[in-house]
Amino acid sequence: MAYRRLLLPMTGTAAGEAALATALMVARIWGAHVHCLHVRVDARDVAPLAGEGLSGAMIEEMMAATERESGDRAGRVRALFERFAASAGDVTIAHSAETALKSGGPTLSFESIAGREEDIVAQQSRLYDMAVVPHPEAGEDVSSSDALHAVLFDSGRPVLIAPRVAPATIGTRICCAWNGTAESAAAMAAALPWLHRADARRILYADDYQRRGPKVEGILAYLHWHEIPAEAMQFKPVTKDVGAGLLGAVRDFEADLLCMGAYSHSRLRQLILGGVTRHVLENADVPVLMCR
Repeated sequence: MAYRRLLLPMTGTAAGEAALATALMVARIWGAHVHCLHVRVDARDVAPLAGEGLSGAMIEEMMAATERESGDRAGRVRALFERFAASAGDVTIAHSAETALKSGGPTLSFESIAGREEDIVAQQSRLYDMAVVPHPEAGEDVSSSDALHAVLFDSGRPVLIAPRVAPATIGTRICCAWNGTAESAAAMAAALPWLHRADARRILYADDYQRRGPKVEGILAYLHWHEIPAEAMQFKPVTKDVGAGLLGAVRDFEADLLCMGAYSHSRLRQLILGGVTRHVLENADVPVLMCR
């Protein structure tokens, strides 16, 4: 098993450029194809404002302005893609499976379409082995990252959250967070290709992190059936913060990939009170493979 098709929701931000570099790094490892998808704002979404008392002329003016701004942003994102592809050197531009498969190496493609980003990205991700998404912007509340959460909750696929700065390596030393939930089990299954090729693997667990489900010994036995050796280590919360303790253990292991389930508690609870998933999304400085 390998990752052959990756979807990258593309933005024109620094975090988006780091995500593109991370996705290409993954593509080089697996000989995969990265489809960069930019979703433009659909000017027709402005039309419902007519019900807010705005005149037809005002609505048309707003739609035209939205169309211009959306087109300008799409042009900047396309230019970023072309600059990146030109500087990559070993990457082929491929818009069909036949071209990609014949290349024998990593390939890229770009598409810009209009619509609601969270809907389109979540639906299109179902046709890919994994989605690679940018890290939430510095200062941005992670709860407002609609595309990220749409992919996590609605795609049925694993999601790789890229760090703010593209890593030097990925998948050589892996930490997996285990708490016995269906989400963590799905993440372990999605990470099997990475775990097979890694040089070192550590399963992280904690009493405060464990939920109702199998203990760490069970997942170690599961990995043994897949001929994957791994060690288990109990981590401690930092000042009662489980997420901080988890990331501290990841740093101690010098991992370059963290694998974990997302939102074992409800997203609303984590939005209000915080939680492990939210802390990791906001503070991780390594790529994070998540499943929901």
